[in-house]
Amino acid sequence: MFLLNKKQTGDYYEQQACRYLERQGLTPIDKNARFKAGELDLVMQDKSCIVFVEVKFRKQTHFGGAAVTISASKRQKLLKAAYLWLSQKGLSATHTEFRFDAVTFEGDANSVNWVKNIEIEG
Repeated sequence: MFLLNKKQTGDYYEQQACRYLERQGLTPIDKNARFKAGELDLVMQDKSCIVFVEVKFRKQTHFGGAAVTISASKRQKLLKAAYLWLSQKGLSATHTEFRFDAVTFEGDANSVNWVKNIEIEG
């Protein structure tokens, strides 16, 4: 087995998350949308809803699962980046249905966990 650097590992798990969500009926719109405020790993469409997806991987869970790495400050960055993304696309945050999901992997790509509607305050 070959070793991947951090960027390659992130790209791999984002690709796995995208494929998983496509099998669940979502459609990819954008990926790795970068703003000064933060980055959106995946942007998907779930019927009429825009879904901003944070992808997390943890090789080991000694200090908690992958979902615990989505801190309050990270969630605030996601919210700001989502507002910027919507604005960039000419969409209004008040008139567009959207949510934040997380797809986490713990150990390997077979340990996928999809959490819909992660809590974002703002």
